[in-house]
Amino acid sequence: MKLALDQLGFGPCHHMEEVDETSADEVALWMAAAQGRADWAVNYAGFNSAADWPTAAFWRELAEAYPEAKVILTVRDPEAWCTSFSNTIYPLIESASEGEPARRPFLDMVAAVVTKTGFRVPSTREEVMEAFLRHVAAVKATIPAERLLVFDVREGWGPLCRYLGVPVPATDFPRTNNTAEFWKSTQAG
Repeated sequence: MKLALDQLGFGPCHHMEEVDETSADEVALWMAAAQGRADWAVNYAGFNSAADWPTAAFWRELAEAYPEAKVILTVRDPEAWCTSFSNTIYPLIESASEGEPARRPFLDMVAAVVTKTGFRVPSTREEVMEAFLRHVAAVKATIPAERLLVFDVREGWGPLCRYLGVPVPATDFPRTNNTAEFWKSTQAG
């Protein structure tokens, strides 16, 4: 989604990969947001859109703070999402107590953001899937239909471009951020 929004001219798009875990100030900004003390202008300085975590944790606050903003709820098969979460974010958070002390503030912030979204670690697979479904249902029930696109990236450019009022690119919809790429990027930090 980040790459798609960037390509369509709505970037730069904020994503968790933009949060530099070596920057104590940046990590502190997102931890403050998770604790209810956000300054959205500072958190999103230099960005024109946002996707994925940490943003997903703050959808209610951001929808209120930016009442004209369009909201895109990306959805997918709950089982597939649960498997992805269980192979990436979940073990990353679990590793916080065993990992390098220098990474602890970043991992604590990730855990706080994920918990704010409605996910607990530890959780059973069923609890993770229920939290995912609750999140999707809450967004659908809260954001007015004219302001919300419920979007599965497998649908490609068409629905997204219609919703955003931009032409469909001649290129394929970007596909990235698989499990291997996730772990490669987290080890680089």
